[in-house]
Amino acid sequence: MEKTPVELNGKTILVTGSPGFIGANLVLRLLKEMSSGTVVSLDNMNNYYDPALKEYRLGLIEKEAVSSPVRHVFVKGSIADKSLIDRLFSEYRFDIVVNLAAQAGVRYSIDHPDVYIESNIIGFYNILEACRHNPVEHLVYASSSSVYGGNKKVPFSTEDKVDNPVSLYAATKKSNELLAHSYSKLYNIPGTGLRFFTVYGPAGRPDMFYYSATNTLVNGGTIRIFNYGNMKRDFTYIDDIIEGVVRVMRGAPKKMIGEDGLPLPPYAVYNIGGGTPESLPKFIATLQEELVRAGVLPADYDFEGHRELVGMQAGDVPVTYADSEALERDYGFTPKIGIREGLRAFAEWYKEYCQSS
Repeated sequence: MEKTPVELNGKTILVTGSPGFIGANLVLRLLKEMSSGTVVSLDNMNNYYDPALKEYRLGLIEKEAVSSPVRHVFVKGSIADKSLIDRLFSEYRFDIVVNLAAQAGVRYSIDHPDVYIESNIIGFYNILEACRHNPVEHLVYASSSSVYGGNKKVPFSTEDKVDNPVSLYAATKKSNELLAHSYSKLYNIPGTGLRFFTVYGPAGRPDMFYYSATNTLVNGGTIRIFNYGNMKRDFTYIDDIIEGVVRVMRGAPKKMIGEDGLPLPPYAVYNIGGGTPESLPKFIATLQEELVRAGVLPADYDFEGHRELVGMQAGDVPVTYADSEALERDYGFTPKIGIREGLRAFAEWYKEYCQSS
């Protein structure tokens, strides 16, 4: 049964991880659609990838904020800084918190485990503690499709057992879900985790395959195609992700009392994925066509001469495939944007942002 949405207008909302990819797009959407209220963005602007891209996204946010009736405040800082988090919660008394701040990347976690523990575990704990001491209407937080690990059963369902992560990144995301559940149970904090599936689009993360492959091809390099191309991904376009996040923000799990007189945890986890996994070779072919169409690469570009088939890499999985039926049931939403439309938007943005000078 679909939830009755609450109004976001007039709310005070914290979005951590803005101006990251998903965070920036969420803040832009809120600034465009809300008629009143306050949005606080928080990010440490680290150099995991080129901070200039975060500065670019922040510029888009600041430009939108000029004409928005919503008050926007950007705070540079880390969720791992407990005193900062406590001060912000005390000062702003947030109604809704969307925690998107995290150290991302499966492969990076293999060699840099410390930053994942700091941001994804300690940082998330700080958010939970702040929600405990400064009650919020709803905590929405980013999980990941990586929690499914090498799950052989497809599509991936939130009912599946996810106790065998194949990367530290995945382990931290599963830990977030467990921590959020315990805080929901103990302190009656409404919390919803969102397992994102391979998010892509304009101004995305440069470490994601579609973006890094484009950079490599533009510079005449050779792209490496893992598992000899025998990979499928449930690619999800950024606008679909944001639509899902906004709908979830407006429908917190209900607080209820169980038969024992104690709170039932107001807790939920959803997949947000395209629901139509695409083979890596098809995705690459579509990307190449759109890069040529947008003028990023010449029509006679020798794609075959700039690709190398290689084996599986540690921490990777061959298939991701979301069962998003619960999201459709509870929020009336199913992702709709296919890879042709999504990669076209990316290629056109890349032409403008990366090749305009």
